[in-house]
Amino acid sequence: MDPVIITGAGPVGLTLALALARQEVPCVVLDEGPGKDEPRPARTVVLSEEAVALVERLTGAPLTGLGSRWAGWRSMRRKQVTREVVFGDADPAPLHIAQHELAGALRTALARERLVRIAVDSRLDGIEQEKSGVTAHTRGPAGTWWRGSYLVGCDGPRSTVRKLQDIRFPGRTAVERYAVAALRTELPWTDQALLHRMPPWRTTGPSADEVVGRPLPDGVWRLDWLLPPGKDLVTPELLVNRVRETLTGWAADGSTPAYELLDTGVHTVHHRLARRWRVGRVLLAGDAAHLLGALGTQGLEEGLLDADNLAWKLALVWHHGPREALLDSYQRERRAAISARLRAADQLLPLVRGGGGLRSYVPGSARGNDALLTDGHLGRGTLGAQGTYADSPLAPEDLGGEVSVGTPPGTPVTDVRVTAEDGTFVRLRDRLGRGALLVVLIAPGTGVWDRKHWVTAGIMPRLAAAVTALPHHAELLVAESYPGAAAHTVLLVRPDGHLVTALNGVRPADLYAAAESALGGATARAATTEAEEGAGAAAGSR
Repeated sequence: MDPVIITGAGPVGLTLALALARQEVPCVVLDEGPGKDEPRPARTVVLSEEAVALVERLTGAPLTGLGSRWAGWRSMRRKQVTREVVFGDADPAPLHIAQHELAGALRTALARERLVRIAVDSRLDGIEQEKSGVTAHTRGPAGTWWRGSYLVGCDGPRSTVRKLQDIRFPGRTAVERYAVAALRTELPWTDQALLHRMPPWRTTGPSADEVVGRPLPDGVWRLDWLLPPGKDLVTPELLVNRVRETLTGWAADGSTPAYELLDTGVHTVHHRLARRWRVGRVLLAGDAAHLLGALGTQGLEEGLLDADNLAWKLALVWHHGPREALLDSYQRERRAAISARLRAADQLLPLVRGGGGLRSYVPGSARGNDALLTDGHLGRGTLGAQGTYADSPLAPEDLGGEVSVGTPPGTPVTDVRVTAEDGTFVRLRDRLGRGALLVVLIAPGTGVWDRKHWVTAGIMPRLAAAVTALPHHAELLVAESYPGAAAHTVLLVRPDGHLVTALNGVRPADLYAAAESALGGATARAATTEAEEGAGAAAGSR
């Protein structure tokens, strides 16, 4: 079968290529550029634990040394601290990393990947689809026709793929604008990020009403100043004045500390959402499909989650044949998640940013506004939390044995220690992204026994038989505990780490039905009796 064509060699396209290669799907990445990324210290991203785990799993290398994990976050209004967040093991900090560092880690991993070809200086200018595949034409020194099974447009806000497929991209322009600077300096604090609203040193106009400081490695900081509405030109003089004014205001003695200005820019935030994310064998991901991120730098993370969601579905279709419902679920799940974030921003930002804020509705709401903004910057709460797939078309229905655990269906599972089939202890997240469903049995006490003693005891033989009978390859894991789960609870987890269901014990029919639904099948209900009988017969033969 022909490879998957990926247009765009930014972090989203590179992540998708790696994720597909890990599931034995060959790819061709069409890169408009020369195959390397220009260092831009002022262009950074903030990644949650889930996104960091995804990239580290794909690259096989830690990201922490390339970015900064903050010790805490401080919100201030004028001279008063309104909120402080301290990060630790129970509440890990996000990772703040320059985008070129992230892309470099992905490119290094791809250089070792035999199934991925990166075609540099290749600009897409044509797409042709037919029933059996898709053909793309590129111009440039290596201009040629490329044959693929599917094509995924990861080619950014001005996506050529989106335009060639005549997909509308409605939304709002310039929701917010920030002046951005990256500089090396010493501040009174070394490893805390800061949101400072209405700082006391502000001069004239609203342009100095809000500034965010985020540390990076090696004494580098990214500073963002919220600009007033409009298209006023941000001159180098204005940026230098902002830098000096802010550093002086934060200094304990009122002097301007020494600094080295590394990079500057203007970050304009748009909110847009493509009408369709799939047209036949052509799909969109990342900024080609959506633009968001009004409160900082989480927009790219949503693109990485697009890649994670799409990779296992494309891989399953590539290896086992078309499943239209499964591919359609990519748009349904990811578009709904992005839409929820955009809707929250459209509803709350005018209140938070407006002159009266929430004061006319909620007493003491200044602190509430700061809390909303803080959560948004940290990827939490109403403004910042990632969407879930609770209403996914892949969600099973009418399972008699379904129970509630600490993770609602459709959300990412908690990363607990599990025992693999070979008896080794691993993290649950380490088993994701391989194309297999995961079946996790909660069995307290098994961690202190040799595998040979418990693998044939209790309910394990029957569960193992049920897993073998599933309609797709699945890996059986055992955990001593899981938040909110009783002993003998069985979890079914998708290859991208989202919980399908939790069952109270070994229920082969329910497990089969849930697996079939998660794979986009429509025959789950009819197949449940056969699955239960098959599992029972297999268990009896052991």
